[in-house]
Amino acid sequence: MSKEVFLLVDALVAILGLILLITRWRVHPFIALTLAAGFLGLTSGMPVDLVMKSFQEGFGGVLGFVGIVLGLGTMLGKMMAESGGADRIARTLIDAFGKERVHWAMMFAAFLVGIPLFFEIGFVLLIPLVFIVARRTGVSLIRIGIPLLAGLSVVHGLVPPHPGPLLAIGVFGADIGKTIFYGLLVGLPTAMIAGPIFGKYISKYVPGEASPELMEQLAREPEARELPGFGITLVTILLPVALMLLKTFADVALDEKNVVRLWLDFIGHPITALLAALLLSLYTFGFARGFTSKQIMKFVDDSLAPTAAIVLIIGAGGGFKQMLVTSGVGNAIGQMALHAQVSPILLAWLVAGLIRIATGSATVATITGAGIVAPLATLVPGVNLELLVLATGAGSLILSHVNDAGFWLVKQYFNMTVAETFKTWTVMETLISVVALAFIMLLSMFV
Repeated sequence: MSKEVFLLVDALVAILGLILLITRWRVHPFIALTLAAGFLGLTSGMPVDLVMKSFQEGFGGVLGFVGIVLGLGTMLGKMMAESGGADRIARTLIDAFGKERVHWAMMFAAFLVGIPLFFEIGFVLLIPLVFIVARRTGVSLIRIGIPLLAGLSVVHGLVPPHPGPLLAIGVFGADIGKTIFYGLLVGLPTAMIAGPIFGKYISKYVPGEASPELMEQLAREPEARELPGFGITLVTILLPVALMLLKTFADVALDEKNVVRLWLDFIGHPITALLAALLLSLYTFGFARGFTSKQIMKFVDDSLAPTAAIVLIIGAGGGFKQMLVTSGVGNAIGQMALHAQVSPILLAWLVAGLIRIATGSATVATITGAGIVAPLATLVPGVNLELLVLATGAGSLILSHVNDAGFWLVKQYFNMTVAETFKTWTVMETLISVVALAFIMLLSMFV
């Protein structure tokens, strides 16, 4: 048995063992992920001293960003819920679209808000809306939640300035303007199919039931006081979006060492932007609504308790992902896919898809896939580089499962079992990947 095949079998055994630990033996996901990562590291032939070091790096690497974002976003969501800001947006959306079409409103909102935001930031910013709209309309949590997840996921995988597509543009030497245009052209119909249409279908089988703790925190009825205006609520919630757009504009228009660009990069960094929105919310959703500083601090303090388990599980997912990368599983898959004689667009999708399944990271899959396929692209005349970027991004979204931090984020917030998360989130991600590829192949006939 070759080393590549052995690594693939080893990774498969670790993933199946992880699923059994959680579903059959009811082991807590944090413990199960840590055990599976350790097993994979030891059996794949990694040096013993590297095993826990890799797990730590993966754990810290994910939480160094996602943990901070989750904390800031949860506090912002709590302030929005307590002040009635989420209620104000929910009522406006319900009035504008009607109860029957509110899931379409969620998809469009997520698609637009998600363009400059990382998936995790868009998720924590908009998740209070899912809970409150579900409570107000009586529409199933999954029917409203899946369109939101689809909108965010599509732009995360296909549209710059998200890190995956942006880095792939650099590797392939593609044009950023054309990539954004083609990404939106492919992304919007893909989000419609994988979001509202699939969400309406799957919600008949998995309606979803929010955890009482999160429902109480993010969708409770605000106290009998005047709700914040729709305008000021939007300004507060979209401040991170505006600051990140400024950063994107500076990155495109200004030189790397330009002082203005350096400052805008700092101000538009996801953590800085979310912190600014949180500080603004303390006034717009706090003091301006008549809350005292003691009440506001209690809201902020209380908001973090329900996310403690989520943070640990996401960190362990990052550790497991890192073990797959360090053990060489991702590289083995890429090299095997290279030997397949297929068109560069299909190959880019296939390589990124296989690396995504193995490592659980869309960004790692996009960057690694682009690096593997780029030398081939130069050998095939007439291939569209922008579509190669999109195909790599589409492949990087396929089959999100237990080695992906996003899988656990969705599972915990939507209070689903592992099996239900596979039926909803995993199928939705795979649908996005396949439908996007079909649109990219169609587009390749014309551009």
